[in-house]
Formats: sequence, C-alpha cells, structure tokens
Amino acid sequence: MYICFCLPQVKLICQSFSNVLMRKHLFSCLTYLLDLFQLLEEKIMTFVKIELKMFKRILSPELPEGLESQKQDKDLVDAEDEQQESSAREGALKITLHVLRKMNQKELADTLEKYELAVICQRELKSNLKKKFQCVFEGIAKQGNPTLLNNIYTELYIKEGGTGEVNNEHELRQIETTTRKQARPETAIKCNDIFKPLTGQDQHFRTVLTKGVAGIGKTVSVQKFILDWAEGKANQDVQFVFAFPFRELNLMKGDKHTFIELLNHFSMESKQSRISNYDKYKVLFIFDGLDECRLPLDFQKNKICCDVTESTSVDVLLTNLIKGNLLPSALIWITTRPAAANKIPSGCVDQVTEVRGFNDPQKEEYFRKRFSDEDLAIRIISHIKTSRNLHIMCYIPVFCWISAIVLEHMLKHKREEMPKTLTEMYTHLVEFHAKQNNEKYVGKEETDPNCKKESILSLGKLAFQQLLNGNLIFYEEDLKEAGIDVNEASVYSGLCTQLFKEECELYQNKVYCFVHLSIQEFMAAVYVFLSFINNNENLMAKPQSTSSIYFALKPKDTVYKSAVDKALQNETGNLDLFLRFLLGLSLESNQKHLRGLLTKTRSSSQSHEETVKYIKKKIKENPSPERSINLFHCLNELNDHSLVEEIQSYLRSGGLSEAKLLPAQWSALVFVLLTSEKELDVFDMKKFSRSEEGLLRLLPVVKASRVVLLSGCLVTEEGCASLVSALRSNPSHLRELDLSYNHPGDSGVRLLSAGLEDPHCRLEKLKYVEGLCQCSYQTCLTYQDS
Repeated sequence: MYICFCLPQVKLICQSFSNVLMRKHLFSCLTYLLDLFQLLEEKIMTFVKIELKMFKRILSPELPEGLESQKQDKDLVDAEDEQQESSAREGALKITLHVLRKMNQKELADTLEKYELAVICQRELKSNLKKKFQCVFEGIAKQGNPTLLNNIYTELYIKEGGTGEVNNEHELRQIETTTRKQARPETAIKCNDIFKPLTGQDQHFRTVLTKGVAGIGKTVSVQKFILDWAEGKANQDVQFVFAFPFRELNLMKGDKHTFIELLNHFSMESKQSRISNYDKYKVLFIFDGLDECRLPLDFQKNKICCDVTESTSVDVLLTNLIKGNLLPSALIWITTRPAAANKIPSGCVDQVTEVRGFNDPQKEEYFRKRFSDEDLAIRIISHIKTSRNLHIMCYIPVFCWISAIVLEHMLKHKREEMPKTLTEMYTHLVEFHAKQNNEKYVGKEETDPNCKKESILSLGKLAFQQLLNGNLIFYEEDLKEAGIDVNEASVYSGLCTQLFKEECELYQNKVYCFVHLSIQEFMAAVYVFLSFINNNENLMAKPQSTSSIYFALKPKDTVYKSAVDKALQNETGNLDLFLRFLLGLSLESNQKHLRGLLTKTRSSSQSHEETVKYIKKKIKENPSPERSINLFHCLNELNDHSLVEEIQSYLRSGGLSEAKLLPAQWSALVFVLLTSEKELDVFDMKKFSRSEEGLLRLLPVVKASRVVLLSGCLVTEEGCASLVSALRSNPSHLRELDLSYNHPGDSGVRLLSAGLEDPHCRLEKLKYVEGLCQCSYQTCLTYQDS
C-alpha cells in the first residue's frame, strides 16, 4: 500500500496495480506534487514579501509610528480566516526576528518585535471586545437568549454643550424640563463622533464628559462605540480602547499598583503584549459610571504622578490620568449621572455632552419593534399618552421596557384598571414578577405574591439603606448590612429577576444593583410602607443613619408626614420620587396588589386626608421651587387636584392677573406652567401679574423661559437680584429680556451687569427704554455696553 497525493482526496493505493500502471501513476503523482509545491512556494513568497514590506515600513525612520501602516496591506492576504491569518503572521514575524538576530541586527529585531506585539495586542483586543459587546439584554441577562446590539440599536440623541457642574434636581424633574418641545434645534452629536471637532471648529478634545440620567443609555452608547471600533467601522485612528467601569475600580480602592499593572488587570491582551510605552500610541480610556465611584478622586491633594511604572493608589492613578500628568496624549471618555458631574474639575474637561432619551416618535418606534402584534402596540402607545407622567418617563428607554412588560400582561389578561400613575405602574411590575417567579419555583400561579415576601422585604431594606447613602451599586458588605446572605444573593436575583441583578466582574468579584434607580426608589418605599403597616415602625422618623434602631411612632405622627419632612430637608431631591411612591402606596387601590406582603390592614381614609392637609400646609410655607413642584406631584399620587384645578380655572377665565393669590396658589401656578408640555418660549408676566411679587413668585418659570417680558411690572432692585439668579442658572435658558418701564435703580442695574458677565449667562438681547428706568445715565451706558 502507498499514499496517492494526486487524486482529489488522498487515498491508499493497492500494490496489486500492474507495474506499468503504477509507474505511470507515480510519475503523475510526482508531477502533481512538484506543481503543488511550486504554487505553494509562490504563495508563501508572496505572503512573506508582503510581511517583509510591512516590516520594512515599520522600521523606516521617516514613517510615523503607529499601527495604521499594516492596515493597507491587510486585504492583500485574506485567503485564510482571521485566526489562521493571525497565526501565519506571527510565524512570519518569528522567522524574521530569528534571521535578523542571526545577522546581529538585535536592535532592529527588538524594535520590530515591540511593534508587532502591539499589532497582535490590538487584534486580540478587538476580537475579544467584539465578543463581549456584540450582544445586549433588556432588564437583566436571559441566558441563551442574547440580542445583537447592531440589530436593535437606535441612535440616541447626544447633545453638545453645557458644563460639568452638578444639577441638584431629581432626575425625573430634569426629564420633565428636557421633554418640553425645544424652541430651537440643538447641536446633535453621533456617538462615534464625540471626539471629533464640531462643525466649523478645529478644536480636538482630549477629555469628554457625557452626562445622562439613570437608564438613559450612557452605557449602551459606550458599548456601541467600542463595538464599532472593534468591528473596524469607526475611529480606526485610535489604536487601543480600554474600558474601566467605576463599579469595578471600586473593588481596588485600597490597592496600590503601577498604571501598567492597573491596565493589565483590566486587559489580558495588554498583559500578554508586555507593552509599557502607551504614549507612542493613540489610546482611549473609557470610565463608565462616575456616579458609582466610591474612590475619593481628590484632584487637589493627590500627589503628582507622571510615571506609568510608579506604584501608587488607584485614586492617584486616575486623577493624574484625567489631569494629563499620565499619558497626556491619551483620550479620556467619562460617563456620569448629572448629580456626580462635578467630581471632575471643569478644567480637566474639554467637552461636555448629554445623552437624551427617546423623543416621541422613538417611543412609538420602540413599542412597535417590541411587539409583533401591531394592535397591542397601538393600544399600549395610546394608553401611555393618556398619562403625562407615564409619557414623560418613557423618555427613558428602561421605563419603556417596564411599561411594555406591565401593559402587555394587563391587556392580555383583560384587566379593566390600567395604571396611570408611577406608583400603580411599579406596583403592577412587582406583582407581575412575583407571580412569574412563583410559577417558576412553585409550578403554579398564586393569587398573591406572599411566597416571596421575605425576599421582597430584604431587597426593600437594601434599597432603602443604599438610597439614603446615595448608592446605586452594591457590594458584599452592603448586602450583609441589609441582612442578605451573600451566598444566597443569586437566589434573590432569581426570585426578583428583572428587578435586581448580580453581575460577575473581574476575578469573580460580584457587584449588585437594581435594574434602574426608580425600581430601587420604589422598593425602598415598599419597605418603609410595610414596616409602618405591619410593625408600626416609622423608619423616616429616625436619624438618617442606616445602623440606628427604629424609632416608635410619636402621637399623631405618621410615616407619611415624616417622609414629607425628610424629603423637604433633602436639597438634592434624592428622596422626591421615593416620597411619591410612598404616598401612592398609602392608597387602598394600590395596596390590593401587595396583599401577600401585608400582615394587617389599616383604614387609610383619615390618614389620607391628614396627609393631603399636611402637604398643602407645607406648600403654603413656600419651600424651594423644586420641592414645591414635587409636593404637587405627591398630591397627584393621592388623587388630590384641588389647588391645580383652582389655578386652571383662573387661567381659563382670564382673571388671573387681577386676582390676589395666596402662597399655595402661586406655587400651584408655577407647577401648572412648569409641567406644561409646551416649551416656555415667551413668558409675558402681565398675563399673570403686574407686580414685583409676581416676578419673585414665578422666578422658576422665568428661569425656564427663553424670552421674558417684564415691561411695566414695577421691577426694583429686589427683582433685579432675582433676575441675576436666572442669568447665572445652569443651564441658563434666558435669551431675551424686556425690562422697559421699570425702576431698577443704579444698584439694580449694577447687579444685572454683574449677572451678564457670568459665564453661564446666555442672554442675547436686553431691552429697556432709556430715561424711563430710574438710574443714572452713566450706569445705563455701562449696562448697555455690557
């Protein structure tokens, strides 16, 4: 027997062939092998020549350093798949390095090896990032059911502008402001273009800060950016992209590393390449989730570090990288919720962008894509439009997902009462998932979710404790503090799937979080409510420390009043939505969905009336506009619309400008105007009041308007001081101001002049009638020039 190579497939040939036939066949075989190896030699030489040509260009001193040189020849060698080609090129490199060193060209060999290691590192990095980020999941991951990001990604609206300063409004209030129709178009930026100069500008950005409320799509935007880079679709001038989620950096809080060690900790490709001189390459570092950061980030006191091989704390490494002391040529992209934006000094940020959510057409597009049943999609869209609160919240992609889950279930089961408030929506969400998991673990659907009571309470306690601490991301010590066994955390994730999730991060360290901040706020409200109803404990009456023992109820005190007080004391508004949920749960109509969690019932009619009366009393005390607006939302949750209806009646009759309004009515007017769907483009004070008191009372409306007409409204120095706060607000919406026929006086004009010089001021047109404002001629000139 012998092997024949000339046949289409290699076969064993029997020796019983006649000698003549065998000789002919052997000759044919040899000829075939000679031709085959000649062709093989040509292909190998072509391949090697191309590789040698690339190596020569790499080593040529007049060519710029980088990885782009190999890109031009890559398509010439594309016969094998990516992995085989990679192995072949590594083989060619090894042969070349071996021969160069045999020729005593060690320096050239070392230079070439370092470069090629970078090429290999980039290739492996792109391959692994593509695998990691090509799939996404709604809610939490459903194993075995991934969705390709490229198939479902909708370009989110990212706007240019703004500052990195803190915004203390609750994120829901920020959404309400943003969702009004814009009077003028804003500069939109595609995700892949955030480091490119704006139209008409040539400024390049090193550090970009991207803001956006929780669940708006910041992390998905990062994921899409990385995926497009890894697939070769965008930003190919960047050689390396490394992602550092702050939730993972938190786990290294007490550690000391060199920057190279830190990088290698997050990137196995970097570690294997042994690259240490990243300043030679164009590198992008992405820090996702600044609001989740538990590192000090002390930019003022941290020592200076300019050496990537110096061992120091992770905090010092990060602040020096962001400041540009480490790798000054590197690009930096930081994402954050608005409240944490000021953790990075403004001087360290070149460009601020903001991720906006779904506009109205995109909301409808989401539901139409989500449901193959067009009639179901139309019914859901129609219902959401009936509730302004729900429609506003669907600006957030995650809330669209929540609404889809709840409304689909209710419509398919032909429920009569559809949720119209946020509390109703979230109550149905918890009820739905409790039933779903009961079916999973028990095998049948129960009427009440009582079989999961303990897990709901434990998660509620965790949510409440961490809400007070301002945390969205939790670690093992946080779970232990809430009484959750770390070893059973995955069970809690399973019991409340879609609400709470467990993520395995680097080296099997685990991070926990609720799917969205609003779910955490709702679960916290459920826990406080159940503690009050079941155990007569008022968790809101104790000091704001999660380790303190519970306080017993005081006479005539309720958890609802205490929660109102606590929320009003919170300047950042962190408890605003929590308060709305808690008050919504006080209604019997919502409690029926939590029957399995209630061990006793309590008549709520008297408590309900007392709470409404207490909230109205607080409104009369004239709290800050932000807190006042939230109190009106609370009245909506309690189905009390009396103050708002009273003001709307005035507006319809046209008699508002002549009416003598009480403080609570002024607050109601502010609420009505600020929660209107219409853009506050032109605000004419005379339609509401011709007094300076009207200006002071309606200042929040002035701040939200583009054009403010105050002609003949008796504005004095006090009114000017208030207008300055509007000019200095961040962001400042005011573009035109009419102050004709008023009495600002010299001091008032000086105040306004100072306000005009503020960097946040965006005023374009200021109107006044010279000689009819009571100030000196010289002051008016100064005013006009400024």
